[in-house]
Amino acid sequence: MISQKFGILLSTPPSHPSVETVVQLSSEALTQGIDLYLYFIDEGVKNLRDPRYGELVGRGMKLFVCAYGCQQHGISTDRLDPRISLCGLVVLSNIVNGCDRFLAFT
Repeated sequence: MISQKFGILLSTPPSHPSVETVVQLSSEALTQGIDLYLYFIDEGVKNLRDPRYGELVGRGMKLFVCAYGCQQHGISTDRLDPRISLCGLVVLSNIVNGCDRFLAFT
């Protein structure tokens, strides 16, 4: 059986209700064995240190974070979990093109 690939884009700050929605959606996708790709962009990079996302990475989620967004919002990338990738928009484009489903929370 071929695994499904699911991509999510999060561009909202930690105070936005979409953050909790993405956590719950991501957890359920992982429970169902779906390959999950999450990309933080814009103010979404402010969620980088949220322990809920760290737990999801531990369960197999692939987390990508816009390096430029971190720079623009003053988000430290020191001692970042090595399973988290700092990258640019080319990676986001590849996620969009490579996933069966893609949702954007903006």
